[in-house]
Amino acid sequence: MSKRLGKNTRIPRLKYDEKGLIPAIIQDYKTKQVLMLAYMNRQSLKISLKEARTCFYSRSRKVLWRKGSTSGNIQKIKAVYYDCDKDTLLVKVIQKGGACHTGNKTCFYRKI
Repeated sequence: MSKRLGKNTRIPRLKYDEKGLIPAIIQDYKTKQVLMLAYMNRQSLKISLKEARTCFYSRSRKVLWRKGSTSGNIQKIKAVYYDCDKDTLLVKVIQKGGACHTGNKTCFYRKI
């Protein structure tokens, strides 16, 4: 996928699951740290690319949500990639504040 984001960005044929969702791994653009995992549908991906800011689909609430709309901890998109099977996205972002709803920088802060 092109590194240029905007309304004319071409979205390839991706493989969404039976609910119309695709997992999106969110990674810090500079540090490469994995920040979170969320899900997108076609509409949230289009919004994300157009606004260069993450928009996801909430599986529990069944609504679109823009990351940081209430917390201010937005994710500015620098690049979006898809994997070889076309069924997972990797979204590289500049994170403002914490990515996790707990306030942590990443959702992956607990070790087994």
